[in-house]
Amino acid sequence: MMQRLTAWFPVVLLAAVAAVTVWLDRQVQPPERASDGKARHDPDYIVDNFSATRIGTDGLARYTLSAHRMVHYPDDDTTHLDAPRLMSFGNAGTTVTATSKTALLSSNGENAYLTDDVRLVRSAYADKSELTMQTSWLHIIPNDNIAKTDRPVKIYDANTLITSVGLEFNNETRVLKLLSNVRGTYEKSKPVR
Repeated sequence: MMQRLTAWFPVVLLAAVAAVTVWLDRQVQPPERASDGKARHDPDYIVDNFSATRIGTDGLARYTLSAHRMVHYPDDDTTHLDAPRLMSFGNAGTTVTATSKTALLSSNGENAYLTDDVRLVRSAYADKSELTMQTSWLHIIPNDNIAKTDRPVKIYDANTLITSVGLEFNNETRVLKLLSNVRGTYEKSKPVR
């Protein structure tokens, strides 16, 4: 009996080592990817020349978003826009229009990230002239009427040219914060004859 155990011991030991090896191999392998396409970054819809308007509780338009092309990706629930135009309508009758070459909308549409040749134009109102801001990247929060960037920006109106690195603009309160490296020039307007 002892001779049989001694004869089978190497076989049992090899089987145990093989079982542990298979178990370890499965533990270190990455999980298998599902082949249902959920991990792919493919658009689920594309819309050309679209426009959408958000209406406030008072029945008035709060903002309008339009673009030459909109592409939505379901894997990260983002929307990419080509040549977007976002118009925000303020309470005082002012309109702020943001344009760029491209933009990215967050999954719930609460954030818009404009890139490449970004222009933000606040229309003239009362005795204030039109105000234009130019930058390379801008984060817009439409529901709060806020636009901000940490990049270099150029701001100008009829008499003023200001450069800065970073800004925060609140269209509701009409407060413009310049964050750093602010420089400006002011030219007094000449009387009309």
